[in-house]
Amino acid sequence: MRVLGIETSCDETAVAIYDSGEGLLAHRLFSQVAVHAEYGGVVPELASRDHVRKLLPLVKEVMAAAHTTREHIQGIAYTAGPGLIGALLVGACVGRSLAYAWGIPAVGVHHMEGHLLAPLLEPNPPQFPFVALLVSGGHTQLVRVDALGQYQLLGESLDDAAGEAFDKAAKMLDLDYPGGPQVARLAQLGDRQRFVFPRPMTDRPGLDFSFSGLKTFTLNTVAAHAGANGLPDDQTCADIAAAFEEAVVDTLVIKCRRALEFCAMKTLVIAGGVSANQRLREKLQTALQKIGAGVFYARPEFCTDNGAMIAYAGCQRLLAQQHQGLNVEVKPRWPLDSLPPLTHYTRDS
Repeated sequence: MRVLGIETSCDETAVAIYDSGEGLLAHRLFSQVAVHAEYGGVVPELASRDHVRKLLPLVKEVMAAAHTTREHIQGIAYTAGPGLIGALLVGACVGRSLAYAWGIPAVGVHHMEGHLLAPLLEPNPPQFPFVALLVSGGHTQLVRVDALGQYQLLGESLDDAAGEAFDKAAKMLDLDYPGGPQVARLAQLGDRQRFVFPRPMTDRPGLDFSFSGLKTFTLNTVAAHAGANGLPDDQTCADIAAAFEEAVVDTLVIKCRRALEFCAMKTLVIAGGVSANQRLREKLQTALQKIGAGVFYARPEFCTDNGAMIAYAGCQRLLAQQHQGLNVEVKPRWPLDSLPPLTHYTRDS
């Protein structure tokens, strides 16, 4: 089955074509970073308008790159949630309309299922079952994955997601948007030993997260060392960035190891934008080696939002005869563990 995938959940317009026999044929992405940078964060209305402008040209570009015509497309997958409702509606309306015009089925894909399955696009994919850490700007969740579509939520953030905490720390340090990569780059110049930040909720049982207290601790540290311009000197800013990154990474690593031990599993999958953080990858590799466990990631370009993961996840759903009718429905909030299971999956799918 050849599927056109559309991703418009937030601030990136992405399209891909995935073939269940031939694999990923083509993918393209347009980032809206420049659109939102002057506002220091995503403006939902601007995001929706930009998706309207960019989506159909990207569809045409991807189909040309894949040497595919409408007659070759057998299904369409679009992100139906979670995300910004206006942005979701753009992709859903275009995807549903194309499917109707071409006489093929369409399916709404869960954005986080797309992230979770992105490592399955790699040449050496993880084998079920495994524990997954979904960590991005909007989500921080630990999920037990027994098979494709069989998900059990183990723990999640009770407030800010890890990626959101990175973005807020960046604003405190007067760094440009998007903040997460900026904090990580600045942290490389810092002394990770100068400040000791708390590792929230690691001193108690359970697999939930909380980053709001860490955000407050960071704000107080910045204020305590601020100069006349309201900011610490450059080296202190780098030291604070390093301490903040270390605290987030250690918290994620501790909870991942705890989740693997709780589930008696040896395979961890990390997905979502924060999974590209190099410090997280380094410390996870070291920690999991000690317990004989392995960790799997998507390639860097598929850690952040992309069309390939939506095309792949949608292809699995369509192969299982799961698709939507003519109505367009999006879900800004959508529990991952509410998805129906799939039983047809094989490695060659």
